[in-house]
Amino acid sequence: MKSILVIGIGRFGKHLCMDLVENGNDVMAVDEKEENLEDILSVVTSAKIADCTKVEVLRSFGVRNFDICFVCIGTNFQSSLEITSQLKELGASYVISKATRDIQAKFLLRNGADEVVYPDRDIAKRLAIKVSANHVYDYIEMGDYSIYEIQPLEEWIGKSIKEMNFRVKYDANILGIKKEGESTLLPDADHIFSAEEHLMVIGKKADIDRIVRRL
Repeated sequence: MKSILVIGIGRFGKHLCMDLVENGNDVMAVDEKEENLEDILSVVTSAKIADCTKVEVLRSFGVRNFDICFVCIGTNFQSSLEITSQLKELGASYVISKATRDIQAKFLLRNGADEVVYPDRDIAKRLAIKVSANHVYDYIEMGDYSIYEIQPLEEWIGKSIKEMNFRVKYDANILGIKKEGESTLLPDADHIFSAEEHLMVIGKKADIDRIVRRL
């Protein structure tokens, strides 16, 4: 369990708070507007109405005591930048700030953010990849690598992972198998592909794309 401060309770901040609590964390949510906090009052550990651009407000929270501080302000970049910088100056351990553009990310990182997230861009990219290719059911990007949920190629059906020499032939690995609502992680090399299953394949995006183009 971690202690987490979330500043800015818009759509992203609200969902973040709920998911963090669901995963067993203590969450303090802060926003300037009372109405933005109403939906999560019964969920988070504490909620405060405050202007976090004021350093004395942030100081009163004891930001050093939080494992992670999120700055989720999407409509006022100046405020996001000021809060990010002030959190680090006050000794915050780890600050994750929201950005909508690369130039914002650069300024946030230069002014104290330990990590920057692009929730709108990432969702759009994930959805675009999912709908642009046939039989791609999900997609997650992880730095240089990506995980695709795909159906097996027709030529794989009835053959085992070992028989296909999958890792060598495709420069990718099968991370898991989904079938009839159940998932199996790291399947045995003797697993035989069937048409009814989905595969979670991990590898560099260019290598997985060569498979996807054949679906």
